[in-house]
Amino acid sequence: MIEVIMIEDDVELAEILSEFLKSNNVNLTNYPDPIVGMRAIEKQKYDLLLLDLTLPNIDGIEVCKKITKYKNIPIIISSARSDTQDKIDALEYGADDYLPKPYDPKELLARIHSVLRRYNIIPTQSILGNQYNSDFTVDKDSMSVFFKGNKLDLTRAEYEILTLLMSQPSHIFSRSVIAEKCDSIKSHGDFKSVDVIIGRLRNKICEDTKHPKYILSVRGLGYRLNM
Repeated sequence: MIEVIMIEDDVELAEILSEFLKSNNVNLTNYPDPIVGMRAIEKQKYDLLLLDLTLPNIDGIEVCKKITKYKNIPIIISSARSDTQDKIDALEYGADDYLPKPYDPKELLARIHSVLRRYNIIPTQSILGNQYNSDFTVDKDSMSVFFKGNKLDLTRAEYEILTLLMSQPSHIFSRSVIAEKCDSIKSHGDFKSVDVIIGRLRNKICEDTKHPKYILSVRGLGYRLNM
């Protein structure tokens, strides 16, 4: 069950969403008071935050700013405010998505799954109800990756590449895209270093470099992760 915390003063909307999401393996807990909601995030573990912007006592942008300083949690902004600057500010302060009201609950569900896939913390039941098993798991809070239950000793560049590959299993990432999306490589602008880091990752998971099972090379295109 996906655990979502919502900070929304429209209680009726929260009840409607809660009923719909619960039938789709998502448990929604709403807090109309943003201060109480922020305290709940400090004390309990949630997979994602659904945040309104127009809130009593404190603006949602400020809530987003405060939460991202102490908690690494995916955030979807849900707001009727149409000011472009609001969207820019929310995304710059750490929000992962911005969903304008009104919206279809089905679209919200799709966006929740999309954001959680990027964080690689979606449960084994996917959006289509199919189950998959993975030897890789990631703990975003501690920036740790586990392979078959054992924590991997990774450099920052190795962590960035591996979690990028994990974000879209079977998707082929070109060397240039990998370098662009990984800050520790982008700053050097060296695409060739991607191959070196991939080699180190394969060694750390004890792969046969001639016949790799997990990190696969796609000739002329790039790399993909077989999960």
